[in-house]
Amino acid sequence: MIRVLVADDEPLIRAGIRMILGSADDIEVVAEAADGREALDLARAHRVDVVLLDIQMPVMDGLTALRELGRVAPGARAIILTTFGERENVLRAVTEGGAGFLLKDTAPNELIQAVRAAAGGNAFLSPAATRHIVDSLASGRSASATARRAEARRRLEVLTGRELEVLGLLGEGLSNADAGARIHMSEATVKTYVSRILAKLGCENRVQAALLARDAELDSGH
Repeated sequence: MIRVLVADDEPLIRAGIRMILGSADDIEVVAEAADGREALDLARAHRVDVVLLDIQMPVMDGLTALRELGRVAPGARAIILTTFGERENVLRAVTEGGAGFLLKDTAPNELIQAVRAAAGGNAFLSPAATRHIVDSLASGRSASATARRAEARRRLEVLTGRELEVLGLLGEGLSNADAGARIHMSEATVKTYVSRILAKLGCENRVQAALLARDAELDSGH
């Protein structure tokens, strides 16, 4: 059973998340917190596997709690759940070890998938979150567009034509299912292509791959 802590200062949000996760037979919400400090205390006390952290909370915000989580509950994995704020919040959430980044209006099945992925040691980024993060990161990068494009295109030389096509769709922030529908490929096949692309490019997740696609000015028609 995956033990989950939900940290959000809005009781209705916590109740909704509890209801969604409660529909999965392998997930149990064992604690709720209204601020980041309480989240850290409860994560330690309940030996949770996954912590869902809102960014904007009183006493201690979710990003500060994320940074401290590894110290107080080393086995717990964090998923940032938010409506999005400033670009700096997005950058911090990506760089400080979150196992997932989801919008609060994410589909219930994506929330469940994210918790399972995090518990399994994997990262999960919804397509909507991917698009936002890619846009935010791209807008703050200092290297010249020409240099980034040249380096990205050099790295993409290891990919086949079909892999470039799939990567272009990742750059648009499409889910595996939507990408498959676009190019008449099953979701499972797209997933296989994505795994192959990440391995070839040395990328840890879809966001890194999507950034390469953006830097190379790649689209699904490459």
